[in-house]
Amino acid sequence: MTSLPHSQCPLAEWAPHEAVWIGFPSDPELWVDDLAPAQAEVAAFAAAVHADGAGEAVWLVAANDDAAATARALAPFASVIVEHFGDIWLRDTGAIVVGTGSDRRAQGFRFNGWGDKYDLPGDDNIGERLSGAAGLRFAKADWILEGGAIDGDGTGVFLTTEQCLLNPNRNPGFGKEEVEARLMDDLGARRIVWLGDGLINDHTDGHVDNLARFVAPGRVAIPEAVEDDPNAATYADAAEALLDAELEVVAIPSPGAGERDGVIVPASYMNFYIGNAAVVVPQYGAPNDAAALEALQDIFPDRRVIGLRADHLLTGGGSFHCISQQVPK
Repeated sequence: MTSLPHSQCPLAEWAPHEAVWIGFPSDPELWVDDLAPAQAEVAAFAAAVHADGAGEAVWLVAANDDAAATARALAPFASVIVEHFGDIWLRDTGAIVVGTGSDRRAQGFRFNGWGDKYDLPGDDNIGERLSGAAGLRFAKADWILEGGAIDGDGTGVFLTTEQCLLNPNRNPGFGKEEVEARLMDDLGARRIVWLGDGLINDHTDGHVDNLARFVAPGRVAIPEAVEDDPNAATYADAAEALLDAELEVVAIPSPGAGERDGVIVPASYMNFYIGNAAVVVPQYGAPNDAAALEALQDIFPDRRVIGLRADHLLTGGGSFHCISQQVPK
């Protein structure tokens, strides 16, 4: 395999965006009583990213006409696209746009429902359809990768977890060497920093965008455990790996043990989205909600850091970063 030039790796999320695709909850059978509240949370997220036109264009993606009508009513500032999909997690099912200007292209990957857990019609090719509608050149790599499984700093350095990318339910037989070669070939990677496990009960098998996020080249934000935090050991292991890789670590207070019906859920402030004008952070009514916003505001002084409740999105397994995929200028 021949690696792409680093100019063809994905830009850092803090680089300027033309627009952002955001999945809009559409299926009453999937969301049940959480459908309307989740739609309201997504509309609030979209409004924060749009920032009355000072941010970026918002392309809300609805799976059917009924959901599209609701999206237009809740977010009249957005462009609403009707394309069938299984569910809203476009970070994983959408294409990753690399390059800028006329050199932009959309890189897709195979998708198998997060290790054959959720086989939903339309999720396997929604990225190609959205890319085509946006006029982006599309290519599809012949291996399984979800966008939330990696996080890059725009220079070709990527974070990921062994739990996800070495999981035999994705690409059986792949070891680190093969994964790294594929990332170099398809996304212009030059260095991969491997972390261990992700959060407890994360159905994505430990996506890194719930655990560790680049906030500048060579600088990574990770959660700092609170008392009785079920993920304390995971955070400590991640911090050690990042420091061993000679990366700067910035601690963000953790929300602690989020639960629903007595089961630990993967609540994380790390699932924030970095937009042109705002950084939007999920909030859960946890004691550290405000502290997390303050810490991130210090990191992003040129953007407004906004906290929004994401309780109902979390019932589906993710939050703001999971449902969005930026399109660089």
